[in-house]
Amino acid sequence: MSSTAIRTVALFGKTGSAEVVESLVSLLDHLQGHGLTVLIEAEIAAELGMVAAAANIETITRNADVAIVLGGDGTLLHAGRRLAVHGVPLVGINQGRLGFMTDIARADMLAAIDRLLAGEFTADQRMLLDARVLRAGREVFRTLALNDVVVNKGDLGRMIEIELRVDDEFLYVLRADGMIVATPTGSTAYALSANGPILQPAVPGIALVPLCPHGLTHRPITICDQSCVTLDLVAPYDARVHFDGQSTFDARAGDTVRVARSAHAVTLLHPPGYSYFAMLREKLHWSAAPRR
Repeated sequence: MSSTAIRTVALFGKTGSAEVVESLVSLLDHLQGHGLTVLIEAEIAAELGMVAAAANIETITRNADVAIVLGGDGTLLHAGRRLAVHGVPLVGINQGRLGFMTDIARADMLAAIDRLLAGEFTADQRMLLDARVLRAGREVFRTLALNDVVVNKGDLGRMIEIELRVDDEFLYVLRADGMIVATPTGSTAYALSANGPILQPAVPGIALVPLCPHGLTHRPITICDQSCVTLDLVAPYDARVHFDGQSTFDARAGDTVRVARSAHAVTLLHPPGYSYFAMLREKLHWSAAPRR
């Protein structure tokens, strides 16, 4: 990424965090010291008491060359879905816990931003899922997901049944707590907890991961990223559909959830030396560095 490409920076942050507020103030001063225009997402600007610098999402998508997100992966997911349609790349600064996508440590923030402005970061495109809920053939809900779409039993104290199809070809009827449809990015999120496969981000695949299936032979499977996944809710079971764990839709028996790759993508910018495998070793506490 060329340093001349960055003139306007948008800032997003996790609300309700004193650490994030402190970091945002430091980052704002640093960016303005470089002569850059800084737009602060309206909600976090209100928390900072900087209403004059507040910008709505339309202003940000129209003007920002890059968005810097301070928080955890959840904060980056929220910002990423809103910016993906307009192609604004994101940089994640980890102020959360694991931080699979927010890969810059708070202590390294200012030095990393200087390298970003020098054009030393590399771009990494992440696929999105386009999810629709159909009722009697009519679309009643639609959104994007960067991590996953999860159909589960909601508040029910029993399992549900889902008829699963891939590209309109019948796969099976699943009796379980639900099903996770995950991108490679989401393979290290909820799907990982359900013993799903870890997919390197460049893998052109979608992971289907059953949740507590009532059968020992229902295993996770990775399908082509060009496939369309159809999940029909078998009567009499209602279900709840979750999108990146941040928005939900209460589906009824007989509804259909269709999930396919979106035409849009999220672009993450990584600092020099970034390694997906090194990140996995660190976050998942795998073995120590190789012997020399």
